[in-house]
Amino acid sequence: MKLTIVVPIYNERELAPQALARIEAAPLPAGLSRELVLVDDCSTDGTREWLQEYAAARPDVRLELHPQNAGKGSALRTGFAAATGDFVIVQDADLEYDPREIATVLEPLLDGRADVVFGTRFLGHTHRVLYYWHSVGNWLLTTLSNMLSNVNLTDMECCYKAFRRDVLERIDLKEPRFGFEPEVAAKVARLGCRIYEVPVSYSGRTYAEGKKINWKDGFSALRCILKYNLLG
Repeated sequence: MKLTIVVPIYNERELAPQALARIEAAPLPAGLSRELVLVDDCSTDGTREWLQEYAAARPDVRLELHPQNAGKGSALRTGFAAATGDFVIVQDADLEYDPREIATVLEPLLDGRADVVFGTRFLGHTHRVLYYWHSVGNWLLTTLSNMLSNVNLTDMECCYKAFRRDVLERIDLKEPRFGFEPEVAAKVARLGCRIYEVPVSYSGRTYAEGKKINWKDGFSALRCILKYNLLG
């Protein structure tokens, strides 16, 4: 059995080496091999050049290069299309999420209980205390998403999402940016997938530290919740 870890990357020259080192060092369950698919979304800070050197020395790493910046959702579509593993998980390159927890997120997939697993930052795990209004916005968006899709997620926007690859192949993803999160939540619910949540820790960044999501993405998420739950 093989796991594909898809890592969308944009302008993370400082953190990408640390993140990939932690991914390489993270333990996986016995019998599960690892494939890394890195998608550089047209970085301009030296990240792309470093990734090319990194990938050239590693046969288990695939590097996809976007010719222009297209957004996280677009990077994930590229990564999913390149994945060859039985299971696929999303891992950001900004160190907000700990790769050592990948094995825990995978458990419901590996034991056959789940088709899709969402991480959640709100079920009792360690997290960095940051922006209050971000947490309020996340709760509101997750609640609206749940009302329309009739599932009871606690953290729709969490980065960690793991899938059986055959489930991903049944989903036609469209959103180019952070709208991926509500879109995929709506579409796996519509498919009737068995969805599990697993608590994960969170070490969020401030905007001064490079956080990229902003208030405009909140309004985009609202649009996506309505679009993909009501219109399909």
